[in-house]
Amino acid sequence: MTSPYATRPFDEATVAAYRAAGWWGTETVADHVRRHAAERPGDPAYVTPDETLTWSAYDENSTTLARHLAALGLAPGDRVATLLPDGPAWHIAAVAAEKAGLVLVGVGARAGRRELHHLLHRTGSRALVTPADHRGGPSGALLDELRTDGVDLAHHVVVDRLGLPDRPRDSDITGRALGPDDFSMLNSTSGTTGLPKCVSHTQNRWFYFHELARRAGALNPSDVFMGAVPSPFGFGLWTAHFSPAALGVPTILMERFDAHAALDLIERHRVTVLHCVSTQFIMLLNAQAERERDLTSLRCMFTGGEAVPYDRAARFEDATGAKVLQFYGSNETGALSHTSLDDTREHRLRTAGRVIPEMEVRLFDPSDGSDITGSGRPGQPGCRGPATCPGYYDDPEADKALFTPDGWMLMADIVEIDDDGYLRVVGRLSDLIIRGGKNISAAAVEEEVSTHPAVALAAAVAMPDEVFGERVCVYTELRPGTSLTLDDLTAHLTERGVSREWHPERLIVVDALPRSSGGKVAKGALREDIRHRLTT
Repeated sequence: MTSPYATRPFDEATVAAYRAAGWWGTETVADHVRRHAAERPGDPAYVTPDETLTWSAYDENSTTLARHLAALGLAPGDRVATLLPDGPAWHIAAVAAEKAGLVLVGVGARAGRRELHHLLHRTGSRALVTPADHRGGPSGALLDELRTDGVDLAHHVVVDRLGLPDRPRDSDITGRALGPDDFSMLNSTSGTTGLPKCVSHTQNRWFYFHELARRAGALNPSDVFMGAVPSPFGFGLWTAHFSPAALGVPTILMERFDAHAALDLIERHRVTVLHCVSTQFIMLLNAQAERERDLTSLRCMFTGGEAVPYDRAARFEDATGAKVLQFYGSNETGALSHTSLDDTREHRLRTAGRVIPEMEVRLFDPSDGSDITGSGRPGQPGCRGPATCPGYYDDPEADKALFTPDGWMLMADIVEIDDDGYLRVVGRLSDLIIRGGKNISAAAVEEEVSTHPAVALAAAVAMPDEVFGERVCVYTELRPGTSLTLDDLTAHLTERGVSREWHPERLIVVDALPRSSGGKVAKGALREDIRHRLTT
């Protein structure tokens, strides 16, 4: 039963049309968990290096936490935020919120105090769920700081690694549960500059995304997943929360990504489907080169979030036998296109796959907003369909930038679509380096720099310049025991025939590139760093 207090952000005509087409359904994560708990109670749902959560414990623990939240006086529709590491407790909290009729606010475990303050205040969260310790100190001290900063939090709920609250209380939650079309979750954009925006979610948009992934990767109940992307973020939601629940498969999780530890877990648990951003699979490839593991169980890897470097992805396929797949989209849009097992390597690794018909993808001229679909020209993609979110939470100004005036949801990229319907990203509106009027794709520079044998990971950013406006600056992590100079890199790129304007004009070697909460390279931090270096 759906809670009478629930809010449905999509109109009934849209819901009915998407259900009639088979894109949206009637079940929730809690429904799937309850079924698996009844059919195979002792089978693992989540596995970490330290513990295993069975399907029966998943169902029971989430009910215990849901009753505890209701007993605190949280009313249906209230916001409850989570600040939890990537493990079983987060998933239990999400299902508990669903059962209690609460809107979950997913905060990344790496969020700083300023970001956490912003998200709690922005969403009006009345409770925060945390472990007993946070970053080496008691989480209660963090709550005291937040309240001192003016955050109006009524409750602090401490849970263990399997999601059980300290001194659980009991309350009736009959009739409170949210449905698949109800406003049920808020998460933040994983942008690298400024304070994040809050994205609204329903469950059905992610179950639709799961169905796309199931067909693309031939996912089935015999699979074993590994999710390397934190679950509060879009990529992590379908890979570690919605798809595992729909399929009933075990998912291997790590509180903090470590390439060597991840490879050990893949080997030990015979993982078949890996989910990670491009940065992470490059780190896995580098770690595998240092010490080989048996990765023959892998049959596919879903990646995305950043440009997929062809050479590294091809090497990953050759090393594991797994096919690299990707979706093109965002936390806000869901998926606009995807590759599948049926695609050739060239299509899988050099394109973002075929456009999804029901997502009604259009291309717009970024200079004037005119529709240029079918013109053969690159443009800014927009979409409208069953994978899209309702918009940003209580943020009409942000929605104006997200949507066109007639309702198309926009991506911040420049793409082209060929005659066969394959989409290619050729630039990013917010990640272009404009040197003397020439637009240079940072992603393209990164892919070329990464072909140098000494480079483990590269990130290109704009370096301010009085003459050209911007020049190309590249930050790199190097492989162990190697060194690299700008002259070495320039010679390598010249030998490859790389256009001169793509050559980095400054090279900065670092021990480790900074990461954002979602696991991507934090470009904003690098832009700040180069500005600081130039001024000091």
